[in-house]
Amino acid sequence: MVEKKSVKKEETLSKGLKVKKIDQEIVRESKMEELAQEGIELFPHKVKKTHSIFDIVSGFSSFSKEELEEKKVKVIVSGRIVTIRRMGRATFFHIADSQARVQVYLREDKVGKKNYKLFSLFDIGDIISVEGFLFETKTGELSIFTDSFTFLAKCLHPLPEKWHGLQDVELRYRKRYLDLIVNPEESEVFRLRSALISKIRQFFDQKGYIEVETPMMHAIPGGALARPFKTFHNALGIDLYLRIAPELYLKRLIVGGFEKVYEINRNFRNEGISSEHNPEFTMLEFYQAYSDYNDMMVLTEELINFLSLSILGLEEVVFGEEKISLKRPWKRMKFKEALVLYSGIAPSRFEDEAGVIELALTLTPDKKSLTYGKALDIIFDKYVKHNLIQPTFIINLPKEVSPLAKASKDNPDEAERFELVMGGMEIANAFSELTNPAEQRERFEQQAEERKKGSEEAHWIDMDYIQALEYGLPPTGGEGIGIDRLVMIFANRKSIREVIFFPLLRPK
Repeated sequence: MVEKKSVKKEETLSKGLKVKKIDQEIVRESKMEELAQEGIELFPHKVKKTHSIFDIVSGFSSFSKEELEEKKVKVIVSGRIVTIRRMGRATFFHIADSQARVQVYLREDKVGKKNYKLFSLFDIGDIISVEGFLFETKTGELSIFTDSFTFLAKCLHPLPEKWHGLQDVELRYRKRYLDLIVNPEESEVFRLRSALISKIRQFFDQKGYIEVETPMMHAIPGGALARPFKTFHNALGIDLYLRIAPELYLKRLIVGGFEKVYEINRNFRNEGISSEHNPEFTMLEFYQAYSDYNDMMVLTEELINFLSLSILGLEEVVFGEEKISLKRPWKRMKFKEALVLYSGIAPSRFEDEAGVIELALTLTPDKKSLTYGKALDIIFDKYVKHNLIQPTFIINLPKEVSPLAKASKDNPDEAERFELVMGGMEIANAFSELTNPAEQRERFEQQAEERKKGSEEAHWIDMDYIQALEYGLPPTGGEGIGIDRLVMIFANRKSIREVIFFPLLRPK
């Protein structure tokens, strides 16, 4: 049996007095031991359930007291105890799931003295199943008058205080399970994320695209300008790289005759962590034969507008202090025009290539060397991007930083490429795919020279991909959309860590 002294500690805690956390944990462990001594199964295999808590709240809250009495709705429901109010021989407590909570009324003369005493061994945080009838209290609250209950799991650690909650942001990310218990409203972000991905699939499936899966371990990293994670395959005795993008494999499928493909994929980039970057992230990539980057712009508008209407019922989202309109068509602006308009740098300075590179090096001192095009891209990220709140297609980026894109017909130094910027973030990247194998090889060789100069983000030479192009890649438009950032926009969250269940953090 539990020592009376330990029980006293728990009682003083319930009165609001401060008790060391370790003491609370000892009391909870002692209570679990006593439950076992009373013959209670501590780790049951299964429990019967007729409703979820959300089903009860959403389905019966509108019923009047008389309707509930007349219908005698019996329920068996499970959830986590989140409040307890003991009143002698009666107890009110709430149980909750990730979507709702409901009050339970427990009375000694209904469940019996032994069972009522047994409930004194239950704590806030424990998981329980209750069986009973729905009724309305004098205060008008929908409740369950229980005639039996079943122990399902013991919470051995006290939950954070109700009014202070879990306020340590980093702890919320490290212990997401605790965040979801204490802040159940956070689950709505992830439900929105799930709905968004489901609707993306619906959109592309209805347009005749086929969903595919491509390798996550590559012998040659490719498809993006990024630093890869490296690993080793023991059986083959070769280095492999975690995927930085699925692009080259998806375009191989276009060569093979699939005209419309998409993949919702995990990518890995061995780069910094910020409010917009996580080394492991989710991308949507899609490719369509016989199209170009103009077609991709139209399709992107249609997709995101569809997602907004079908999930939020609106063509407008609130992001921070801004309202973002998703009504079509969206603004299109050339890369260099945006640089001149938003950077605050005199147009004449962009004609001085050495000066531009020098400025970019001051913005990114970790870079060993830069080309003119890459320098422009860095200046754009620093001075321009945060100004673009409404959805804007930034078109015709420098060809130097677009090694997989066709050159513009109007200007050979520019690529038929766009970045979609919204809420001050890059949401999508797309281009008319380069289909000339000889030119692609030349571009790869230029990237190889950049690698020799110290660039860890330059593209590698993939001869198998070049050979695939030699079999013939039709005119193709391709695009990647960052799912995590899109969820940030839809959920009005300013950090990517808030929309990923388990973001990468530095180990304690």
